[in-house]
Amino acid sequence: MEGGISHLIRIPPEATLECVSETARPKGVYRVRPDSKGRITLGKLAEGVSSYRVKRQKDGKIILEPFMEIPAEERWLWDNKEALESVMKGIEDARAGRTVSLGSFKKYLK
Repeated sequence: MEGGISHLIRIPPEATLECVSETARPKGVYRVRPDSKGRITLGKLAEGVSSYRVKRQKDGKIILEPFMEIPAEERWLWDNKEALESVMKGIEDARAGRTVSLGSFKKYLK
């Protein structure tokens, strides 16, 4: 499917959905229109997002909260604050060029 994600939610055709995103264009608010089946397409706003939690507020507004899923075998890292902080520090060090070469690891290949 080209251009985005569809089949996210069913909403009445007369509804207006405003999607707010941290990575959105300057104003960060977009108007999207549902098709005849009530589906919307988010296109580039959905890049990197694997699913959404949808909340309908009392005033009728629909809020999409983006989620990124992680593999089950990596969950331990997100559950272990100390390990996650260590990994994040290592990534930041690498970005900043704070690395040390340990030489070739070729001898460990089988």
